[in-house]
Amino acid sequence: MTSRSESIAPSQTLRSPNKGRRWLVGSLIIATLVCLPVASIFWISLFPEENIWAHLSETVLPHYIETTLLLLAGVGGLSIVIGVSTAWLVTMCRFPGSRLFEWALLLPFAIPAYVIAYVYTDLLEYAGPVQMALRDWFGWQTARDYWFPDIRTLGGAILMLSLVLYPYVYMMARAAFLEQSANIQAASRTLGCNAWQSFFRVSLPIARPGIAVGLSLVSMETLNDFGTVDYFAVKSLSAGIYDTWLNMGNLGGAAQIASMMLIFVVILISLERISRSRQKQFSGADRYGNLETYPLTGWRAAGALLICGLPFVAGFLLPLLLLARYAVIYFDESWSEDFLTIATNSFVLSVLAALLCCLIGLLLAYSSRLHGSNRLMKTGIRASGLGYAMPGAVLAIGVIIPFAAFDNGLDEFMREQFDLSTGLLLSGTAFAILFAYVVRFLAVAAGSIESSLIKVTPTMDMASRSLGLNSMQTLLRVHLPLIRGGILTGALVVFVDCMKELPATLILRPFNFDTLATQVYQYASDEMIEQSALSALLIVLVGLIPVILLSRSITASRRC
Repeated sequence: MTSRSESIAPSQTLRSPNKGRRWLVGSLIIATLVCLPVASIFWISLFPEENIWAHLSETVLPHYIETTLLLLAGVGGLSIVIGVSTAWLVTMCRFPGSRLFEWALLLPFAIPAYVIAYVYTDLLEYAGPVQMALRDWFGWQTARDYWFPDIRTLGGAILMLSLVLYPYVYMMARAAFLEQSANIQAASRTLGCNAWQSFFRVSLPIARPGIAVGLSLVSMETLNDFGTVDYFAVKSLSAGIYDTWLNMGNLGGAAQIASMMLIFVVILISLERISRSRQKQFSGADRYGNLETYPLTGWRAAGALLICGLPFVAGFLLPLLLLARYAVIYFDESWSEDFLTIATNSFVLSVLAALLCCLIGLLLAYSSRLHGSNRLMKTGIRASGLGYAMPGAVLAIGVIIPFAAFDNGLDEFMREQFDLSTGLLLSGTAFAILFAYVVRFLAVAAGSIESSLIKVTPTMDMASRSLGLNSMQTLLRVHLPLIRGGILTGALVVFVDCMKELPATLILRPFNFDTLATQVYQYASDEMIEQSALSALLIVLVGLIPVILLSRSITASRRC
């Protein structure tokens, strides 16, 4: 009788037509709001006030597309090389520092790409300490006396983005290597495969779906980046949106470029799903056995230490030390009332967005638990995660279009009827930023909550129903205490993501309203990276929170 009860889905235990309709309506309203920016972009793209598509197609658009493709290929390829090689070494090999690198290689996650770009530009430019030291050592007088690579190029952007995005591939590949069967590894060795042959013939093919997921995340974050490509004068599609809208004053043209970016996102998601669907892996009972590791000594250990140490030092340690140094030197200048106001803006917006994302994510996850078999609800919940795949610049365009239309329509109505101007109520306000944050990061909170909720046995719902509790009472009294860890994790990740968000904030912020991210961008644009160090350091330190959570969950995956 018990086993039969366990097999009953929660949706079969709490079935109430009226309440089910409420959960369904709530989910569809949320999905509609999330999809509104996407619909707005395509609408204004098809019916712009001033159609400059032909002009864009003949002039800048081909260059935007070419640069974006090169950027995606470069960052994706370098991230795979760094992420897969380091994941294999720390998982399957033992060398000095291997335990340290298991979690240290995730730390570049905490540094936004635009921050590391500003730091390395200040470090490597002509007036920076590296080139000054070279001129002192070798007696060079001017730039004509020697050659030094220019970091503010497409290649420099690829390197900067790869240093902070490779952890996506690293964590997915490491999780895949940890989940592989110990018997498969042993079988490959008995068949005569050495360590390298076992890696290429067995481990790498097994990990390919996970690597594909990591690569898709890297690609979407590369599309989302604006601070790095703008600072390095790399004309990608993201930078093109900003130029077309704010510099050329054409919202329709910006929306048309945003539509191109959405097509890129759809292609990336489709390729990732196709890659996963073509290869499925199943773990046997030996999955949690001890993996055979390879001890490395001599030059092999030194090589492994170098391969793992370079990404950690270049992607996290060196930028952190430079930011800390600048923050200490310029502390008196940076610590001011303006800084406290800006920091408060960032914290308040991020906290509110985290709370809203968790509340809405809880609604979606619980709706799926109660009525997951409803196709309409499934479609709505799936659509609610669309915002996470939208680059920040694209999302900003999609938010400002309906908000501006609402403000203009309401203002016109009030003028005609009451001779009263309402001004801007939604667009150009902090609410627009908050709405964009919720749309973009809702999927993060919902995913974390849903992963915790599915671990709660359906018999808990049945027991609460037998005690006379309805669905809402069951959620509040039974499920919430059990899934509070997942809620907290989702809230923390959303909070940190909002603290780092730049493109959407930069476009949607009100006049004279700044966050830590926009302040860092403005100072760096004015070649004053030292004055922005305190703000950048605070963003980095906050970003360490989800990195610690990720490291613990990945390491524990083999032992669970």
